[in-house]
Amino acid sequence: MKLITGLGNPGRNYELTRHNIGFIVLDYVAYKLNLKFTPGKGQWYETYGNIEDTEFYLIKPTTYMNNSGIAVEEFLTNNEISPNNLLVVYDDFQLPLGTIRLRTKGSDGGHNGISSVIYHLNTMDFPRMRIGIGKDETIIKDEYIDFVLTQFDKDEKEKIKTLLPNYYNCILSYINEDIMETMNKFNRNFLIEE
Repeated sequence: MKLITGLGNPGRNYELTRHNIGFIVLDYVAYKLNLKFTPGKGQWYETYGNIEDTEFYLIKPTTYMNNSGIAVEEFLTNNEISPNNLLVVYDDFQLPLGTIRLRTKGSDGGHNGISSVIYHLNTMDFPRMRIGIGKDETIIKDEYIDFVLTQFDKDEKEKIKTLLPNYYNCILSYINEDIMETMNKFNRNFLIEE
């Protein structure tokens, strides 16, 4: 059993903000697999699937970004899923749009949602999928909170439409293949021409 968690903020005001790319990606995965999110028995929306005999859940916490770990820890405990079988999908403003970075473990990198997951699981050893939402220019620390809570502009929305299949394929690879193989295939910028 695997758990894929997208991080974001609930509510219409946050729907298409950069910080919600984790929710956007999971919504696309559910759509492609003909799955429907329903309220879970905790602070999250969930859906269940099975691909090539691998069972998995997708969840979107409703705790708001900074408390994401509460829902993740409760879901893992209730379903007896190891943190090694968790994939957290979230935004990274330090990576340019189009970039995917998978890791098997690591620090929070200044991301409050990941910080919460690390705190509540009491470990940094869980896979994560960082999705670049950044622009070409460097964003200083004082400005990044405003930046991540803004909506993608029209050009970026068009680019994300072309990127969603890559995010989807990456998650399917994680479900069905070894994490190292998935990293080798998908750790790159998909907007840069090969």
